[in-house]
Amino acid sequence: MGVISCHRGDCENIMCDRGNNKYGNICNECFEELVCTGPETNIEYFMQSKKKSRSTQREEAEARYNVAFPSRYDD
Repeated sequence: MGVISCHRGDCENIMCDRGNNKYGNICNECFEELVCTGPETNIEYFMQSKKKSRSTQREEAEARYNVAFPSRYDD
């Protein structure tokens, strides 16, 4: 039995338990990130994109949503 590596961009995770013939294998971390992008995401584009760390994802999301929902108490 060989190592089943993630086919997402620069992801180095192995032992992936998800995959298909069109897009290849995907690790649980990348799958969670894909799910969080919503149902309209282009899977092929996502699989070619660079993996983001959880802290990077949070920082980007927080920056976006802080603009959308500014605090009434920030002056």
